[in-house]
Amino acid sequence: MKILVQRVNDATVSVNEEVVGTCKRGLLLFVGLTHDDTIDKLDWVVNKITNLRVFEDTGGKMNLSLKDVSGTILSISQFTLYGDVLKGFRPSFTGAMNPTDAQELFNEFNNRLNQFIHTETGVFGEEMQVKFTNDGPVTLMIER
Repeated sequence: MKILVQRVNDATVSVNEEVVGTCKRGLLLFVGLTHDDTIDKLDWVVNKITNLRVFEDTGGKMNLSLKDVSGTILSISQFTLYGDVLKGFRPSFTGAMNPTDAQELFNEFNNRLNQFIHTETGVFGEEMQVKFTNDGPVTLMIER
């Protein structure tokens, strides 16, 4: 599992020019799943994301979590995080989980996130346009 985390001031995702998900101050997640990812990994990742201290306190130190700042999440499925470009010039996506299993695990991941932090998503498997204002910029990769 790879999750690219970006601290954002705002983010939206659209499908066919219709906004399907938004977040204000919070985290934009690009979620890639691979063959050995299981539901057992989700609790660790959800705990990590919801408690990640990447928001600044009054002293300017990254010491606050989503919970502390009443932030929200926009979660986007992103199988291309498992794109392999070591050979040739066209990415190979053989490392990505098959779409049926990935959609089920992605949905469960977002359901678990939503128990702690308001979470919106894009539309799995669709062409999406994502617009956001990265705050900082702060970008982290979580791999599990």
